[in-house]
Amino acid sequence: MSINELKNLIENSNNIVFFGGAGVSTESNIPDFRSANGLYNSKENRKYSPEEMLSHSFFMSNTEDFYKFYRDKMIYRNARPNAAHVTLTKLEEAGKLRAIITQNIDGLHQMAKSKNVLELHGSIHRNFCMKCGKFFDLNYVINSSSIVPHCDHCRGTIKPDVVLYEESLDDSVIDSALHYISKADVLIVGGTSLSVYPAAGMIQYYNGNKLILINKSSTQYDNISNLLITDNIGKILSQCI
Repeated sequence: MSINELKNLIENSNNIVFFGGAGVSTESNIPDFRSANGLYNSKENRKYSPEEMLSHSFFMSNTEDFYKFYRDKMIYRNARPNAAHVTLTKLEEAGKLRAIITQNIDGLHQMAKSKNVLELHGSIHRNFCMKCGKFFDLNYVINSSSIVPHCDHCRGTIKPDVVLYEESLDDSVIDSALHYISKADVLIVGGTSLSVYPAAGMIQYYNGNKLILINKSSTQYDNISNLLITDNIGKILSQCI
């Protein structure tokens, strides 16, 4: 019954917004962070925790160790869009989906040809020189002859354009995301535990009565959702078009 309800909501709306998290990309074999098998629960013996290594202060003081971890655990060159990404692109092309708001940094929505993607936490595909501001793509970082990539113009240190712990989200991205959420007819939230702030708090700006939650585990918003589906996001979405 839940699938039919969701399919009906999608068929009858041209103002859908999708808000997604790490669970959208796990079906592309990119590990999430907080599940039992996630990055933060890894049994690997490390001197520093993943949260510490992904902080701004660690990047500044231990840049080489940051990049060793970042290259090994945050970049998945062979990942490809899955059923969730593909379905969202189809909904956008059909004029039903207005925006994708994602907490992911992998760029898979763009790889699937979605156009209006708001990346709350940045992207591994954008990197910039901290000295002169020049931007570089992921290939430049990957193919660097040194562990820490440096600018080919001024030799400054290159930093991934991702939001690390201790850093703020981009104000313009937040404003745009809140605009789409507050104006949405249907808000589909998928593949996220809704435990990371300030991103999770954005759901509170939704003013409608068609809040759809699709997630394999429970969230703090389950009791206020209008439709709750406990399953894989790609499996569910692909059945709705």
